[in-house]
Amino acid sequence: MSNNLTKSALKWVLPAAVALALTGAARAEYPERAIKLIVPWAAGGDTDVIFRPLANLLQKELKQPVVIANVGGASGTVGEREAAGAAPDGYTVFGSHDFIHSVYFGGMTDIKYSDAFMPVCMVSSTPSVITVGSKTPWKTFKELVDDAKKRPGQITVGASLGSTSQYSIALAAKAAGVKFKYVPYDGTAKRMTALLGGNIDIGDSNLTQKSKVEAGLLRFLANMSEKRTPGLENVPTLKELGYNVTYAVSRGMMVPKGTPAAVIAKLNDACAKATKDPEYAKAMALQGTDVDYRDPKGYAEYLKQADKDTKEVARDLGLLKRE
Repeated sequence: MSNNLTKSALKWVLPAAVALALTGAARAEYPERAIKLIVPWAAGGDTDVIFRPLANLLQKELKQPVVIANVGGASGTVGEREAAGAAPDGYTVFGSHDFIHSVYFGGMTDIKYSDAFMPVCMVSSTPSVITVGSKTPWKTFKELVDDAKKRPGQITVGASLGSTSQYSIALAAKAAGVKFKYVPYDGTAKRMTALLGGNIDIGDSNLTQKSKVEAGLLRFLANMSEKRTPGLENVPTLKELGYNVTYAVSRGMMVPKGTPAAVIAKLNDACAKATKDPEYAKAMALQGTDVDYRDPKGYAEYLKQADKDTKEVARDLGLLKRE
Protein backbone atom coordinates (compact mmCIF):
# COMPACT_ATOMS: atom_id res chain seq x y z
CA MET A 1 0.00 0.00 0.00
CA SER A 2 2.87 2.35 0.82
CA ASN A 3 4.31 1.77 -2.66
CA ASN A 4 0.95 2.57 -4.26
CA LEU A 5 0.68 5.78 -2.23
CA THR A 6 4.16 6.78 -3.36
CA LYS A 7 3.22 6.23 -7.00
CA SER A 8 0.02 8.20 -6.52
CA ALA A 9 1.85 11.09 -4.91
CA LEU A 10 4.42 11.15 -7.70
CA LYS A 11 1.58 11.30 -10.21
CA TRP A 12 0.65 14.74 -8.83
CA VAL A 13 3.99 16.04 -7.57
CA LEU A 14 5.99 15.56 -10.77
CA PRO A 15 3.67 17.58 -13.07
CA ALA A 16 3.50 20.34 -10.45
CA ALA A 17 7.29 20.45 -10.21
CA VAL A 18 7.62 20.59 -13.99
CA ALA A 19 5.04 23.41 -14.17
CA LEU A 20 6.87 25.33 -11.47
CA ALA A 21 10.16 24.90 -13.28
CA LEU A 22 8.63 26.09 -16.54
CA THR A 23 7.10 29.13 -14.82
CA GLY A 24 10.47 30.03 -13.36
CA ALA A 25 12.10 29.63 -16.76
CA ALA A 26 9.46 31.81 -18.38
CA ARG A 27 10.01 34.56 -15.84
CA ALA A 28 13.76 34.31 -16.24
CA GLU A 29 13.38 34.94 -19.96
CA TYR A 30 11.51 38.24 -19.49
CA PRO A 31 11.03 40.14 -21.70
CA GLU A 32 10.04 37.90 -24.58
CA ARG A 33 8.14 40.55 -26.54
CA ALA A 34 7.60 44.29 -26.90
CA ILE A 35 6.96 46.43 -23.82
CA LYS A 36 4.41 49.26 -23.87
CA LEU A 37 5.44 52.40 -22.03
CA ILE A 38 2.33 54.49 -21.35
CA VAL A 39 3.02 58.23 -21.28
CA PRO A 40 -0.17 59.94 -20.05
CA TRP A 41 0.40 63.11 -22.07
CA ALA A 42 0.52 64.07 -25.74
CA ALA A 43 3.49 63.45 -28.02
CA GLY A 44 5.90 66.37 -27.99
CA GLY A 45 5.09 67.44 -24.43
CA ASP A 46 7.60 67.70 -21.60
CA THR A 47 6.96 64.19 -20.27
CA ASP A 48 7.04 62.63 -23.72
CA VAL A 49 10.42 64.13 -24.62
CA ILE A 50 11.91 62.81 -21.39
CA PHE A 51 10.71 59.24 -21.88
CA ARG A 52 11.44 58.88 -25.62
CA PRO A 53 15.26 58.91 -25.32
CA LEU A 54 14.94 56.67 -22.25
CA ALA A 55 12.81 54.18 -24.19
CA ASN A 56 15.48 53.89 -26.88
CA LEU A 57 18.14 53.11 -24.28
CA LEU A 58 15.90 50.66 -22.38
CA GLN A 59 15.33 48.86 -25.65
CA LYS A 60 19.07 48.40 -26.04
CA GLU A 61 19.36 46.90 -22.55
CA LEU A 62 16.23 44.71 -22.65
CA LYS A 63 16.75 43.44 -26.23
CA GLN A 64 13.08 44.01 -27.00
CA PRO A 65 11.14 46.99 -28.42
CA VAL A 66 9.95 49.55 -25.89
CA VAL A 67 7.02 51.30 -27.54
CA ILE A 68 5.71 54.64 -26.27
CA ALA A 69 1.92 54.88 -26.13
CA ASN A 70 0.70 58.46 -25.63
CA VAL A 71 -2.58 58.16 -23.73
CA GLY A 72 -3.55 61.72 -22.86
CA GLY A 73 -6.65 63.24 -21.32
CA ALA A 74 -8.06 64.58 -18.04
CA SER A 75 -4.75 65.88 -16.62
CA GLY A 76 -2.98 62.55 -17.17
CA THR A 77 -5.60 60.41 -15.44
CA VAL A 78 -6.79 58.60 -18.60
CA GLY A 79 -3.34 57.12 -19.18
CA GLU A 80 -2.91 56.45 -15.48
CA ARG A 81 -6.14 54.44 -15.38
CA GLU A 82 -5.16 52.39 -18.42
CA ALA A 83 -1.78 51.60 -16.88
CA ALA A 84 -3.32 50.71 -13.50
CA GLY A 85 -5.71 48.26 -15.18
CA ALA A 86 -3.06 46.49 -17.24
CA ALA A 87 -1.88 42.94 -16.56
CA PRO A 88 0.90 42.89 -13.92
CA ASP A 89 3.34 41.06 -16.17
CA GLY A 90 5.92 43.74 -16.97
CA TYR A 91 4.69 44.32 -20.51
CA THR A 92 2.90 47.55 -19.60
CA VAL A 93 4.97 50.21 -17.84
CA PHE A 94 3.68 53.57 -16.63
CA GLY A 95 5.75 56.67 -17.37
CA SER A 96 4.65 58.76 -14.42
CA HIS A 97 5.39 62.07 -12.79
CA ASP A 98 4.30 64.00 -9.71
CA PHE A 99 0.81 64.65 -11.06
CA ILE A 100 -0.25 61.29 -9.58
CA HIS A 101 -0.39 62.92 -6.15
CA SER A 102 -2.09 66.19 -7.01
CA VAL A 103 -4.87 64.69 -9.17
CA TYR A 104 -5.73 62.27 -6.37
CA PHE A 105 -5.88 64.89 -3.63
CA GLY A 106 -7.62 67.27 -6.03
CA GLY A 107 -10.42 64.71 -6.51
CA MET A 108 -9.77 64.18 -10.23
CA THR A 109 -9.17 60.45 -9.80
CA ASP A 110 -9.82 57.75 -7.23
CA ILE A 111 -6.53 56.03 -8.04
CA LYS A 112 -4.14 56.10 -5.10
CA TYR A 113 -0.70 55.47 -6.57
CA SER A 114 0.44 53.20 -3.74
CA ASP A 115 -2.62 50.96 -4.16
CA ALA A 116 -2.35 50.68 -7.94
CA PHE A 117 1.38 50.69 -8.75
CA MET A 118 4.80 49.49 -7.72
CA PRO A 119 7.84 51.75 -8.32
CA VAL A 120 10.56 50.65 -10.73
CA CYS A 121 12.89 53.64 -10.93
CA MET A 122 12.99 57.43 -10.85
CA VAL A 123 14.81 58.99 -13.79
CA SER A 124 14.68 62.80 -13.78
CA SER A 125 13.81 66.10 -12.12
CA THR A 126 12.80 69.26 -14.01
CA PRO A 127 12.58 72.68 -12.30
CA SER A 128 9.55 74.78 -13.29
CA VAL A 129 10.06 78.18 -14.93
CA ILE A 130 7.40 80.89 -14.74
CA THR A 131 6.90 81.94 -18.35
CA VAL A 132 4.81 84.66 -20.00
CA GLY A 133 3.78 85.44 -23.57
CA SER A 134 5.36 88.21 -25.64
CA LYS A 135 2.07 90.13 -25.73
CA THR A 136 2.12 90.63 -21.96
CA PRO A 137 3.64 93.84 -20.51
CA TRP A 138 5.83 92.30 -17.80
CA LYS A 139 9.61 92.07 -18.14
CA THR A 140 10.23 90.89 -14.57
CA PHE A 141 8.45 88.80 -11.96
CA LYS A 142 8.13 91.93 -9.78
CA GLU A 143 6.23 93.71 -12.55
CA LEU A 144 3.88 90.73 -12.85
CA VAL A 145 3.27 90.69 -9.09
CA ASP A 146 2.65 94.43 -8.95
CA ASP A 147 0.11 94.20 -11.78
CA ALA A 148 -1.60 91.14 -10.28
CA LYS A 149 -2.08 92.96 -6.98
CA LYS A 150 -3.92 95.74 -8.81
CA ARG A 151 -6.32 93.35 -10.57
CA PRO A 152 -6.67 90.09 -8.64
CA GLY A 153 -8.06 87.10 -10.52
CA GLN A 154 -7.81 88.74 -13.94
CA ILE A 155 -4.41 87.54 -15.17
CA THR A 156 -4.74 84.10 -16.76
CA VAL A 157 -2.63 81.00 -16.20
CA GLY A 158 -2.82 77.97 -18.51
CA ALA A 159 -2.57 74.71 -16.58
CA SER A 160 -3.60 71.09 -16.42
CA LEU A 161 -5.99 71.65 -13.53
CA GLY A 162 -5.15 69.68 -10.42
CA SER A 163 -1.73 68.83 -11.85
CA THR A 164 1.82 70.07 -11.40
CA SER A 165 1.49 72.97 -13.87
CA GLN A 166 -1.20 74.46 -11.63
CA TYR A 167 0.56 73.70 -8.34
CA SER A 168 3.82 75.37 -9.37
CA ILE A 169 2.20 78.69 -10.32
CA ALA A 170 -0.24 78.51 -7.38
CA LEU A 171 2.66 78.14 -4.96
CA ALA A 172 4.45 81.13 -6.49
CA ALA A 173 1.23 83.16 -6.43
CA LYS A 174 0.60 82.34 -2.77
CA ALA A 175 4.15 83.33 -1.83
CA ALA A 176 3.74 86.63 -3.68
CA GLY A 177 0.28 87.26 -2.24
CA VAL A 178 -1.54 87.40 -5.59
CA LYS A 179 -4.42 85.56 -7.26
CA PHE A 180 -4.60 84.35 -10.86
CA LYS A 181 -7.34 82.88 -13.02
CA TYR A 182 -6.60 79.28 -14.10
CA VAL A 183 -7.62 78.12 -17.57
CA PRO A 184 -7.58 74.35 -18.30
CA TYR A 185 -5.26 72.89 -20.96
CA ASP A 186 -4.45 69.20 -21.17
CA GLY A 187 -0.68 68.92 -21.38
CA THR A 188 2.30 71.17 -22.08
CA ALA A 189 2.01 71.25 -25.87
CA LYS A 190 -1.52 72.73 -25.82
CA ARG A 191 -0.62 75.10 -23.01
CA MET A 192 2.40 76.45 -24.87
CA THR A 193 0.38 76.90 -28.06
CA ALA A 194 -2.14 78.98 -26.09
CA LEU A 195 0.65 81.00 -24.49
CA LEU A 196 2.29 81.69 -27.86
CA GLY A 197 -1.06 82.73 -29.31
CA GLY A 198 -1.79 85.17 -26.51
CA ASN A 199 -4.83 83.22 -25.32
CA ILE A 200 -3.36 83.03 -21.81
CA ASP A 201 -0.81 85.20 -19.99
CA ILE A 202 1.28 82.77 -17.93
CA GLY A 203 2.38 79.15 -18.08
CA ASP A 204 4.68 76.74 -16.29
CA SER A 205 7.51 75.73 -18.67
CA ASN A 206 11.23 74.96 -18.69
CA LEU A 207 14.41 75.19 -20.75
CA THR A 208 12.71 73.49 -23.74
CA GLN A 209 11.10 76.85 -24.54
CA LYS A 210 14.40 78.74 -24.62
CA SER A 211 14.50 79.05 -28.41
CA LYS A 212 11.10 80.74 -28.32
CA VAL A 213 12.36 83.09 -25.62
CA GLU A 214 15.39 83.93 -27.75
CA ALA A 215 13.05 84.54 -30.71
CA GLY A 216 11.08 87.02 -28.62
CA LEU A 217 7.92 84.88 -28.52
CA LEU A 218 8.05 84.14 -24.78
CA ARG A 219 9.76 85.51 -21.68
CA PHE A 220 11.17 83.64 -18.68
CA LEU A 221 10.47 85.60 -15.49
CA ALA A 222 11.64 83.29 -12.71
CA ASN A 223 13.14 79.85 -12.21
CA MET A 224 11.69 77.74 -9.38
CA SER A 225 14.92 75.77 -8.85
CA GLU A 226 17.13 76.00 -5.77
CA LYS A 227 19.79 77.90 -7.72
CA ARG A 228 20.37 79.17 -11.24
CA THR A 229 20.68 76.32 -13.71
CA PRO A 230 22.76 75.77 -16.87
CA GLY A 231 21.11 77.37 -19.87
CA LEU A 232 19.07 79.66 -17.63
CA GLU A 233 21.91 81.66 -16.11
CA ASN A 234 20.13 84.95 -16.82
CA VAL A 235 16.87 83.87 -15.18
CA PRO A 236 16.64 84.65 -11.45
CA THR A 237 15.25 82.10 -9.03
CA LEU A 238 12.24 82.90 -6.88
CA LYS A 239 14.50 82.45 -3.86
CA GLU A 240 16.78 85.20 -5.16
CA LEU A 241 13.73 87.42 -5.53
CA GLY A 242 12.81 86.90 -1.89
CA TYR A 243 10.26 84.08 -2.14
CA ASN A 244 11.12 80.87 -0.32
CA VAL A 245 9.56 78.62 -2.96
CA THR A 246 10.99 75.88 -5.17
CA TYR A 247 9.24 73.43 -7.47
CA ALA A 248 10.41 70.66 -9.78
CA VAL A 249 8.65 67.80 -11.52
CA SER A 250 10.18 64.34 -11.07
CA ARG A 251 9.48 61.48 -13.46
CA GLY A 252 9.88 57.74 -13.19
CA MET A 253 8.57 54.33 -14.17
CA MET A 254 5.99 52.20 -12.38
CA VAL A 255 4.24 48.90 -13.05
CA PRO A 256 0.82 47.59 -12.00
CA LYS A 257 0.56 46.20 -8.49
CA GLY A 258 1.34 42.50 -8.42
CA THR A 259 4.12 42.56 -11.01
CA PRO A 260 6.74 39.89 -10.08
CA ALA A 261 9.80 41.12 -8.21
CA ALA A 262 12.10 39.51 -10.79
CA VAL A 263 10.46 41.55 -13.56
CA ILE A 264 10.81 44.79 -11.58
CA ALA A 265 14.47 43.96 -10.94
CA LYS A 266 15.06 43.41 -14.67
CA LEU A 267 13.39 46.70 -15.57
CA ASN A 268 15.25 48.57 -12.85
CA ASP A 269 18.59 47.17 -14.00
CA ALA A 270 17.88 48.40 -17.52
CA CYS A 271 16.78 51.76 -16.13
CA ALA A 272 19.96 52.14 -14.06
CA LYS A 273 22.13 51.48 -17.11
CA ALA A 274 20.05 53.70 -19.41
CA THR A 275 20.19 56.71 -17.09
CA LYS A 276 23.97 56.37 -16.82
CA ASP A 277 24.34 56.54 -20.60
CA PRO A 278 25.94 59.87 -21.67
CA GLU A 279 23.35 60.14 -24.42
CA TYR A 280 20.58 60.34 -21.85
CA ALA A 281 22.35 63.06 -19.87
CA LYS A 282 22.85 64.99 -23.11
CA ALA A 283 19.16 64.65 -24.03
CA MET A 284 18.04 65.75 -20.57
CA ALA A 285 20.34 68.78 -20.57
CA LEU A 286 18.50 70.00 -23.66
CA GLN A 287 15.25 69.79 -21.66
CA GLY A 288 16.59 71.69 -18.65
CA THR A 289 16.27 68.43 -16.74
CA ASP A 290 18.55 66.75 -14.22
CA VAL A 291 19.12 63.01 -14.46
CA ASP A 292 18.01 61.73 -11.06
CA TYR A 293 18.07 57.93 -10.95
CA ARG A 294 16.69 56.15 -7.91
CA ASP A 295 16.09 52.41 -7.51
CA PRO A 296 12.72 50.95 -6.44
CA LYS A 297 13.41 51.56 -2.76
CA GLY A 298 14.70 55.09 -3.31
CA TYR A 299 11.83 55.94 -5.62
CA ALA A 300 9.32 54.55 -3.12
CA GLU A 301 10.77 56.79 -0.42
CA TYR A 302 10.62 59.80 -2.73
CA LEU A 303 6.99 59.04 -3.67
CA LYS A 304 5.95 58.68 -0.04
CA GLN A 305 7.43 62.06 0.86
CA ALA A 306 6.06 63.71 -2.30
CA ASP A 307 2.60 62.35 -1.50
CA LYS A 308 2.74 63.83 2.00
CA ASP A 309 4.07 67.18 0.76
CA THR A 310 1.50 67.42 -2.04
CA LYS A 311 -1.37 66.77 0.36
CA GLU A 312 -0.15 69.60 2.58
CA VAL A 313 0.19 71.94 -0.40
CA ALA A 314 -3.29 70.98 -1.67
CA ARG A 315 -4.77 71.76 1.73
CA ASP A 316 -2.82 75.00 2.00
CA LEU A 317 -3.98 76.16 -1.45
CA GLY A 318 -7.59 75.13 -0.84
CA LEU A 319 -7.38 72.40 -3.50
CA LEU A 320 -7.75 69.36 -1.23
CA LYS A 321 -10.82 67.33 -2.22
CA ARG A 322 -9.78 63.87 -1.03
CA GLU A 323 -7.86 62.68 2.02
